[in-house]
Amino acid sequence: MYAELLEMKEEMSLWDKHAHDADNGLPSDLEGGWVAVAPVPTGKRCLAITHQSAAGVIGISPNTTLRSRVLGKMLLPRFPSSLPPLTILDCILDIDWKTNGILHVLDVLKWKGQDVGDCETPFRFWWRDTRLAELPKFSPPSSGFSFTPASAQHQQPDSNPGSYNFPYPTSFVPIPYHTDTTFSALSSSVIPMARSTREIMIDVPVSAPFQFQPSSPTAMTIDAGEDHADSRPTVSVPAHVASDGLLLYVSQASYEEGTSPLSCWIPIKPITEQTQAATSEVISPLDLFQRLVHRRLSRMSSNHVANDTPCDSMDM
Repeated sequence: MYAELLEMKEEMSLWDKHAHDADNGLPSDLEGGWVAVAPVPTGKRCLAITHQSAAGVIGISPNTTLRSRVLGKMLLPRFPSSLPPLTILDCILDIDWKTNGILHVLDVLKWKGQDVGDCETPFRFWWRDTRLAELPKFSPPSSGFSFTPASAQHQQPDSNPGSYNFPYPTSFVPIPYHTDTTFSALSSSVIPMARSTREIMIDVPVSAPFQFQPSSPTAMTIDAGEDHADSRPTVSVPAHVASDGLLLYVSQASYEEGTSPLSCWIPIKPITEQTQAATSEVISPLDLFQRLVHRRLSRMSSNHVANDTPCDSMDM
């Protein structure tokens, strides 16, 4: 499900008591009818698809492919993961996945052959978090791995031998979601989180050379030998993931293919036109969203104070 950009605008008059809040573009049922997802990481949208395999060891045999949401083409050769077969996840491949091995999981369409996309948003996100937490963990290939498609003749040397590069994603990380979308929660918690850099601990191998030889251009296989995936020594290091903004999902909606108004995108960076004057003020959609939320809170507070003020009485 691709989100539509949330079209917002400043109200014509900040002090007009009769100004209609619906004119600013915020959903009228934002406080109770939506679920927020933040911080949304920067990366490439894709589908993670696992395949039914007659044989093979979980975490060792290549069972997972990543396909582009735009063109449908394969982003990586088939690689091993601990995901169960017949699973489809809506994901964001981290922009720095080669150095952190992270695949961010946004939504779930199918899990182990069971359709989940027809369920409402909060349940899908709960299911996503619960099932991902149950997956066994496997160490990534150690620093001596080599990845060579069958069609290639020679492996190119690493330009920076001292650094570790992941050959495929090894960490399936759910993106945080927030069911409390009241204006106070948006202002105090969700929006600040959408602006924050997320720290995620990842495991990086420290030793034990390991051979990585795909059996075909579209598959990856692992020469287990004496170096099993779950026994290699690793060290946990923090990976810092910058935010790309905030997503809103209609709470009672099921998963919908393609671009859908059931999901709204609020980016953290400004969206500018090439012809826009350089002197004009440019604010990001998230900045405008925060302004409108704060303005709504101020009006609600003013109305509350006005309602609580006792009327003056005249002595008769």
